[in-house]
Amino acid sequence: MEKSVPRAVVFDMDGLMFNSEDIYTMVGTELMGRRGHEFTPELKRAMMGLPPQRAFETMIEWYDLDDDWEAMGEESNAIFAALVEDHLDTMPGLLALLDALEADKRPKAIATSSVRELAEACLSQFDLLSRFSFVLTAEDITHGKPHPEIYLTAAARLGLMAHDLLVLEDSHNGCCAAAAAGAFTVAVPGDHSRDHDFSMADLVVDGLHDDRLYAVLGIAADANRNEC
Repeated sequence: MEKSVPRAVVFDMDGLMFNSEDIYTMVGTELMGRRGHEFTPELKRAMMGLPPQRAFETMIEWYDLDDDWEAMGEESNAIFAALVEDHLDTMPGLLALLDALEADKRPKAIATSSVRELAEACLSQFDLLSRFSFVLTAEDITHGKPHPEIYLTAAARLGLMAHDLLVLEDSHNGCCAAAAAGAFTVAVPGDHSRDHDFSMADLVVDGLHDDRLYAVLGIAADANRNEC
């Protein structure tokens, strides 16, 4: 099926909008350190893009821990919250892309595997909540990524079909979810995901400032966007 011109843009959040994957590495290192284990790159890769329950269950299964996933999630959230103010930053090109989409009056939303508490903490730090039509989180769906539910839900909330969406994702699981929904899937690999399989994506770009992304969206690009 031929992809239509995107009528709205849906953003993943962690690692795509913010450097929060770096913070999650710090969180995972602390969590595992408290239990006498190492938070390895292989473990992080296995967890990336999964909803909270499945992510923590993966961590528990990895080392055959006795922990309850919900208790571990609460512990993780507390560690994350303590790190956000000093370590969180926007990814290069994000703010310029938001400006360009708003100038074009293109609707935009967020679909993240994160819990709402952490999503709102990240977005509020940069006063970004009001710039999106809505934010879908792990609490809003039954099946997490790589299942397409979150992107099908986003399309319905926007009053569109999934093939009308352009989805920006930085992980294999996220791209699988977007592609399965039928959205135009754009992979934006970060340092933590450059070795992921993005073969299901319609386009793989170097960052949110990439000319190819602006071309697909059909929007004008600020010459200074690489600095944003």
